[in-house]
Amino acid sequence: MKNYNKIFKWAMVLLIVVSVALLIWGFASGWDKGNVATVDALLGWTYCMVGLAVAAVVIVGLVIGTINNPKSLVKIGIGLVAVAVVCFIAYLIAPGDPALNLTTMDQPSDSMLKLTDTILYLTYFAGIVAVLSIVVGEIRLAITNKKG
Repeated sequence: MKNYNKIFKWAMVLLIVVSVALLIWGFASGWDKGNVATVDALLGWTYCMVGLAVAAVVIVGLVIGTINNPKSLVKIGIGLVAVAVVCFIAYLIAPGDPALNLTTMDQPSDSMLKLTDTILYLTYFAGIVAVLSIVVGEIRLAITNKKG
């Protein structure tokens, strides 16, 4: 187990170093000067990081869930289907309208606009769920800890 911890530790350090290097490169190249390559590189790296995070959560959840309780695979499957349904609904309601203050030639593709709006809707939804979870959790904690 110690070897795995070292591998994960160095992998995290490598990911952080690459992230900071891309950030410094972006500032040095000047994002505000219309340098599209820096923005594309940063977005590509962000997609890679999100993909790694999702893959790690799913894979670790599957492995640990299977080891601890093989029946938990059904719960994980239901959870994945629920997340897929929420993502699909967000995709369906995302408008994909053109970006403001850009000329027709500078507009991203329609699919990119739709994807961006979907991600924004998912971010809004996750934020609302987080706030509601905090409020409901605190109310429930206050009710259970109430001394009569």
